[in-house]
Amino acid sequence: MENVAAAAGGLILVVDDEAEIRQLLRILLNKKGYQVMEAANGEQALQQLARAPGVDLILMDIMMPGLSGLDACRRLRVYTKAPVLFLTARNTEGDKEAAYDNGGDDFLPKPFSQAELMMKVGSLIRRYRVYGGEQRGQERFGKPADALMVDAHTRRVRKREEEIRLTDKEMELFLFLMNHRGEVLDVKTLYEAVWKSKYMPSSDNNIMVYIQRLRKKLEDDPANPVLIRTVYGRGYQID
Repeated sequence: MENVAAAAGGLILVVDDEAEIRQLLRILLNKKGYQVMEAANGEQALQQLARAPGVDLILMDIMMPGLSGLDACRRLRVYTKAPVLFLTARNTEGDKEAAYDNGGDDFLPKPFSQAELMMKVGSLIRRYRVYGGEQRGQERFGKPADALMVDAHTRRVRKREEEIRLTDKEMELFLFLMNHRGEVLDVKTLYEAVWKSKYMPSSDNNIMVYIQRLRKKLEDDPANPVLIRTVYGRGYQID
């Protein structure tokens, strides 16, 4: 059996049918201290995981000959609980929903920037190591009778058993607040983490608009929010 030891940064399996993309990802990841294994399709990915199950992250294309990325993602849980980041040119709402429904942990459309890729890679590996491959499960806000239930893995939100549809950006903002529950987050931190762009004074309006949208969808009384609180002069907080 091949003896693959994870580098200090972690061991990543790259699954893509295009050799040039695999090579590019290997170069980028190696520069950041990650060790890389490669597979050209879903079947090879399962074979790699059977030989070396100790991976920290899987970067997976969706459209591949033979076993697709979605099918491979469902089957690879026999070998590993490592997170799966889908890298794909397919970028519709249906594609994203299918990725999460089939066990994916995150989704990055091609073309993507090196900075955005590395942020997601680092975040997923840290989360995996903290929780040991176990999902945090649902988080509940409010009293049981009218609780807001949030499943970060499937990116679904329900209130009083009714599903609440959030846009991708609304969900990313809400999950970032939720993952920093109890912390007061200033506008600069929120904008740069969710929008992946440098903060400018005009960015304040973006945050304000999206906070208002979330409150309209999630709060019983958006004018008097109890879930997403404004801490005046400092930022926003979820308790």
